[in-house]
Amino acid sequence: MTITHLLIANRGEIAIRIARAAADLGIATTSVYSEDDALSLHTRVSDDTHALKGHGAAAYLDIAQVIAAAREANCDAIHPGYGFLSENADFARACAAAGITFVGPNVDALELFGDKIKAKALAKKTGVALLAGTEGATSLEDARAFFAAHGPMMIKAVAGGGGRGMRPVREASEIDEAYARCQSEAKAAFGSGDVYIEKLIEQARHIEVQIVGDASGEIIHLHERECSAQRRNQKLVEIAPSPSLTPELREALTAAAVTLAKAAHYDNLGTFEFLVDAADMKTFAFIEANPRLQVEHTVTEEVTGIDLVQTQLRIAGGETLSAFGLSQASVPAPQGYAIQLRVNMETMEADGNAKPAGGTLSVFEPPSGPGLRVDTFGYAGYRTSPSFDSLLAKLIIHSRSPRYADAVRRAARALAEFRIEGVSTNIPFLRNLVEHEAFGVNSITTRFIESHAAELVKPLADDTHRYFIGGATGGVSLENAHVKGPENSVPVGAPMQGKVVQIEVADGDTVHRGQQIAVLEAMKMEHLVKADQSGIVRLVAAAAGEVLFEGQPLIFIEPKDVGEGAVVAEETVDLDYIRPDLQEVRDRVLSGLDEGRPDAVARRRKTNQRTARENIEDLCDEGSFIEYGSMMLAAQRRRRPMDELKKMSPADGMISGFGSINGAEFDEEKSRALVLSYDYTVFAGTQGAMNHKKKDRMFKLAEEWKTPIVFFTEGGGGRPGDTDSMGVAGLDTPSFLAYARMSGLVPRVGVNSGRCFAGNAALLGSSDVIIATKNSNIGMGGPAMIGGGGLGVFTPDEVGPVSVQSPNGVIDILVEDEAEAVAATKKYLSYFQGVTKDWTCADQRVLRHVIPENRLRIYDIRAVIEGLCDTGSVLELRRDFGHGMVTALVRVEGRPMGLIANNPSHLAGAIDGDAADKASRFMQLCDAFGLPILSLCDTPGFMVGPDAEKTALVRRVSRMFVTAGSMTVPIFTVVLRKGYGLGAQGMAGGSFHAPFFIVSWPTGEFGGMGLEGAVRLGYRKEMEALTDPAEQKAFFDEKVARSYEHGKAINMASFLEIDQVIDPVETRRWITRGLKSVPPVKTDGGKRRSFVDTW
Repeated sequence: MTITHLLIANRGEIAIRIARAAADLGIATTSVYSEDDALSLHTRVSDDTHALKGHGAAAYLDIAQVIAAAREANCDAIHPGYGFLSENADFARACAAAGITFVGPNVDALELFGDKIKAKALAKKTGVALLAGTEGATSLEDARAFFAAHGPMMIKAVAGGGGRGMRPVREASEIDEAYARCQSEAKAAFGSGDVYIEKLIEQARHIEVQIVGDASGEIIHLHERECSAQRRNQKLVEIAPSPSLTPELREALTAAAVTLAKAAHYDNLGTFEFLVDAADMKTFAFIEANPRLQVEHTVTEEVTGIDLVQTQLRIAGGETLSAFGLSQASVPAPQGYAIQLRVNMETMEADGNAKPAGGTLSVFEPPSGPGLRVDTFGYAGYRTSPSFDSLLAKLIIHSRSPRYADAVRRAARALAEFRIEGVSTNIPFLRNLVEHEAFGVNSITTRFIESHAAELVKPLADDTHRYFIGGATGGVSLENAHVKGPENSVPVGAPMQGKVVQIEVADGDTVHRGQQIAVLEAMKMEHLVKADQSGIVRLVAAAAGEVLFEGQPLIFIEPKDVGEGAVVAEETVDLDYIRPDLQEVRDRVLSGLDEGRPDAVARRRKTNQRTARENIEDLCDEGSFIEYGSMMLAAQRRRRPMDELKKMSPADGMISGFGSINGAEFDEEKSRALVLSYDYTVFAGTQGAMNHKKKDRMFKLAEEWKTPIVFFTEGGGGRPGDTDSMGVAGLDTPSFLAYARMSGLVPRVGVNSGRCFAGNAALLGSSDVIIATKNSNIGMGGPAMIGGGGLGVFTPDEVGPVSVQSPNGVIDILVEDEAEAVAATKKYLSYFQGVTKDWTCADQRVLRHVIPENRLRIYDIRAVIEGLCDTGSVLELRRDFGHGMVTALVRVEGRPMGLIANNPSHLAGAIDGDAADKASRFMQLCDAFGLPILSLCDTPGFMVGPDAEKTALVRRVSRMFVTAGSMTVPIFTVVLRKGYGLGAQGMAGGSFHAPFFIVSWPTGEFGGMGLEGAVRLGYRKEMEALTDPAEQKAFFDEKVARSYEHGKAINMASFLEIDQVIDPVETRRWITRGLKSVPPVKTDGGKRRSFVDTW
C-alpha cells in the first residue's frame, strides 16, 4: 500500500520535519493543533490543518480526536512523531481498527519496548549484556537490599523514558526519598508507579544504535550515536558517530542491537540504548529501546545521507528495505561527524536545574552556511506557550572532516551566530559546553554536566555575538524593553507566566501590604497576587485576558505610608462549618451506606444475612477500608430519572476498595488487600455495564500493585436492563479475563452466601479458593437461563446447593454463615501474610501413640495433623471431596506451610482420581505463593482396578508428577506407615530423593508395591502348588512377614532410600530445621507459576 495522505499527530519542529519529508515523496499532509497552538509554524507547513478541541498536550494525546481528524481529512496513515502518542500501543491499535496505517513498529514491539522489564527480559533471553538489577516492579525493601549488596544504584520507571522517573542513589540515606519521587514522577508521566533498580555506573557513556527493520524481517543498523552530554538524564547534545568507540566495541554494540531487534520482530525505525563503562571502554549493558523516531535522528541522517523519516514512510507504505536499495552492505560508513545541540527555552542554574522561560520571539535568526541545519518551529513574532516542551530548535552541525575537533569548532561558531531575542534560551550554556576542553576531545560522561554545572553557567569568557543586537527593534533589545511606570513608582510583577483573570484595584486606589490585587490563571489553576508593599496605585499595566510572563508588571505602586489597620482582616474560619459542596458529597455518600438504606438492610435481615458493607467492615481492620466508585450509578440513564437511579443503584451494586486485613498481626505491606462485593440489594447483585467498568478498574490496580483480592460474589449474573452502553451482547468485557489473569500472581478468595449464578459464578469459580455458606446455591446458570434453554423448570434452591457443590469439590471451605466465612477468609489470607509469633502445640509425645502397633488397624489422620501442627492452625480445604487425601494450610512454630496427607480411613490411603486432583491443585496453590509443603505419606499406592480406570485415573494421578516437576518450593516428606509404589513417590514430589528431606516414623514400611500384593504376585505359582488352605495361609503370612522386615524403615534408611528414621516427637524439630535450612522463597517480581488450576 502506498501512503497518499498523511496525518501528522504532533507539533513543532518534528511536525515540520515530517511534513517536508512527506512532500518530497509526493504525500499530502494534514497537521493538527490544539486551541492554544494555532500559531505554531507546523500548521502552515502542512498542506492542510485540523483543529483539536482542548489545550496543551492533552489535545494531542486524545486518541479519539486524532483518529477522527484523520478520517475527516481522508488520511490513510498517521505519523506520531516522537513523544505524545508515538509509543502508545492503544493508539496503534485504534489506527488499525480505523483502517489507518500507523507509521511506526508493530503493536507487539510497542508493548514490548514500552515495558522496560519486558525489554530487559528479552535482552537476558538473547544473551545481550545487562546491568545488575532487579527483575520486575521493585519494592522499597528490595531496593534497600539491592543497595546493600551492590552499592550506588539507579532507580528507574518501568514504563516511559525521557529521563522522567529516574534517580541515582549514592547513599543509603537517599533511597527512601528517591524511591518515592521516582514512583510519583512515573505515575504522573506514564500512568504506572512501578520502578526497578539497576547498578549505577558512575562514569558512563550513553551510546545508542539506530535500527531499521521491515515487514519481511530484514534488520539493519545505521551506526551509533553518543548522547553522554545530559542534564538530569535528559539529552542536550548528540553526536554521530561516537568519537570514542573502538572498532571492536562498535561492532559489539551494533550486533547486540540487531540481535534484540530481530528477536522482537522489529519492523520500522527504532533506537537501542546502551551504557558503556568509561573506565575501560569495553564493558557495556543494554538499558532500553525507544520504538519510534528519536529527537536526535538528524545526526544519523547527516553522516549517512539516509532520510530516516522518508524511510519510515516507505516501510509503513509496504516497501521493503531491499526494494529501495537499503541493506547492511549498502549503508555507507559515517562521513565525518555530526553534532546536534538542543536549543531550549530555559536558563541553566548552578545546581544543574533548568528554569523554563517564555515570551515573544522578537528576533529569530538561525545560523546558516555549509554543514549547518536548523530544525525549528520558531519565527519572529511567535509567542511561546508554557503548555509544551521547552525545545525551540535543534542546531545540527555536520563536518565531513575525519577530525571531531573540526565539527566542534563549527558548532561553537554556529551557536555564536544564532540570534534569538525576546525569550531566554540555553545558548550561553551550550556555548560554554562546546568550548570546554573536555568536550573538544569528547572526554564526556553522563555526569559531566552535573559535576561541572556551576562552571558551565558562568558568563561567557568570550561573549562575542556574531550578529547585531537589537536591530529589529530600533536599537533596543526586547530584553530591555519594559513597561515604564510613573515616576517614583515600583512594579508588582506576575509571579509566574499566566493569564490575567481579574485586576482588583484601579488607578488611585490605596493598597496595603498583603492585599490581594489580581488573580492569575496558570496551569488551569487560579493564583492570587498580593501587594508586596503599601502605597497608591499609579498605573494598572495589564488587563483581564492578557497573558503575562513571569516578572511582567501588573500594576505600579507609589510606596507610601497609608496608615495601619486598613487591611481587612482575614475572615475567621469556622472549622466545623460544612460548605454546600462538601455537604452534597456527604449526602450522596450517605445514600449508598446502610444507614441511608434502611429498606435494603431490612430485606437482608429477612434472609438472615448481612449486608455487603457489614461483611467488608468485619473483614477489614477498623478504619482501613477506602471505597472506590461509591457514586457510580447503573447504566440506565435513558430509562430512569437520576433521582430514581440514585436510590435504586448505589455504586451500581459493586462495593470495592482497598483496606488492610489482619493488620494487628502483620505489617502494612502484607496486610493490604483489595475487597470487592456485589450488593444483592441492588438489582439482585447482577453485573451491569458500570459494574463491570469498576471491576476492570480495580483488577487493573490489583494486578499493577500485586494486591491480594477478596471477592464476595452473591448475585444473579448478567443484567439485561442497562440501556446506556453501546454494543450487542457485551461479550467483549475484559472483566473475566482480567480476574483470571491474576491467577498465580496474588491470592484470590471468592466468598459466597446465597445465590450465585452465571457471570458471578464464573468469577467465583476463577478464584483460588471458594468459601461458601450453607445457604449458598452456585451454578453457571440460574432458573431463568435453565428454563430459557428448554432444560426444565427449577427453583433457585434446586440449582447447585452445597449438598452438591461441596462433595464435588467446587467449594473449598464450607461454613455456617457469613461471620464464619469472614473468619475463614482472614485465616486463609494469614498463611500468605507471614509468620506468627504466638503459637502453642500439643504434647508431641502423643505422636508416638497415634499410629497403632497393629499395622492393619486404621487411625485418624486428622488427629495426627492436629497433634503435629500448631494448635488451632489447621485450615482444611475441600474436606468433603477426595476423601483419600487431606489438604490443609497449617503452621509449625508460626511458620505457614501447605500440608498434604493420605487418609487411611478411605481406600486404606490409596490415591484415587479425586484425591490426585485435590493434591495437585493444592500443590500448585502452595507453589504459586511460596508456601513449603509438608507431605504425610501413608499409602499403598495409586488406586487400581477396572472401575478406577473408568475415572480417567491414568491422566489424573499423573498430574501429581507433572505438578511436582514444575514446583520450586521445598517439600518435606514424613512417612507415617505405608510408602508403597508410585503413589508414595507422588506423595514425595515424584521421587524419594526429590524432597528436601524424607524421613519415616518407626512404623514406616516400604516397597515397590503393597506387601500382600507383592507376595501374591511374586509367589503365585508356589501358592497354587499348595492345596491345603492352612499351609497356603502359613506360607503367605511367612512371606509377608519377611517382606515387612525387608521393607521396614530402618532397613530402608540403611540403603539411604530415605534420609532418616525419627522419633515422632522429633518431627516438628525436623520440619523447623528444614524450613530454616532453605533460602526464603521470594514471591516479589511477578508470577512464580503462570496460573493455579481451578480444579
